[in-house]
Amino acid sequence: MRLLVLGGTKNLGRHVVEAALADGHEVTLFNRGRTNPALFPSVRRIVGDRAAPEALATGEWDGVIDMSGFLVRDVALTAAVLRDRCEHYTYMSSIAVYADRITPGMTETAPLLPWPDGAPEDHFTMDLYGPSKVRNESLLTATFGDRAAAVRSGFVVGPYNPDFGNWGWALAHGLPMECSARPGQPVQYIDARDLAAFLLHLTTRRVPGPFNAVGPTHTLADLAAVWQSVVPDPKPVDWSPAVDRFHLPHDGSNDGTFQLTNTRARAAGLTLRPAAETARDYVAWVHDGNIPPEPPH
Repeated sequence: MRLLVLGGTKNLGRHVVEAALADGHEVTLFNRGRTNPALFPSVRRIVGDRAAPEALATGEWDGVIDMSGFLVRDVALTAAVLRDRCEHYTYMSSIAVYADRITPGMTETAPLLPWPDGAPEDHFTMDLYGPSKVRNESLLTATFGDRAAAVRSGFVVGPYNPDFGNWGWALAHGLPMECSARPGQPVQYIDARDLAAFLLHLTTRRVPGPFNAVGPTHTLADLAAVWQSVVPDPKPVDWSPAVDRFHLPHDGSNDGTFQLTNTRARAAGLTLRPAAETARDYVAWVHDGNIPPEPPH
């Protein structure tokens, strides 16, 4: 298939492109050409900015995978340009879309965050992250109908990705893993390779709708024990580090966000590898000389 990937040269996007190429698809990248410009030298590149997506005004694709859709204005512009020239549009969204952060077991039909009155559609701030994802999902559904899918994930773990990178680094270097969140904090994450495969699966098979693309819920203490099990003689976890890399409240007010139901995604084709495999591969990636990227917040 002819696939257009918006972004595609860092973090999860790298896995998406790698998976698409491994499956024999014809990939075109659209980005500003600033991040890892030498990556994927055999892939066609269209250099441009989402704020002015005229560079996408020609060409047709069987599927689009949007890895860089943050600003509402930019997503609207891209959707307008591609509306009649792609068969399916898969949008990388977030579990931050949900209005309720406490109730466990939420499905894709749970209430979503409203758009704040007077909020700008052309300026990104962290407090608009969730509402922007909601608004982008809505406008893409309005534009593409059942030719659109939205994939909602939270922590994405694996090579090239920052989430839990400090754990992989610590284990690879014989250091204590650090966790500023409480040991009983529920958490869900997904291996970047599994998420990339799911994004590609939805796109190539033109599957519509929103999906909670998350793994099973663990407590951080249980998950830490799994990660420790992949190396010999791990150091005890430091539960009171100087740097907070998780940014999760200790009062349980965000627990529901990490106890989502993934039944719909599993039925649609999401497959998940064991947490120990993800941990082992991340440690091996660090051992190979790689450095986990810094988190965006």
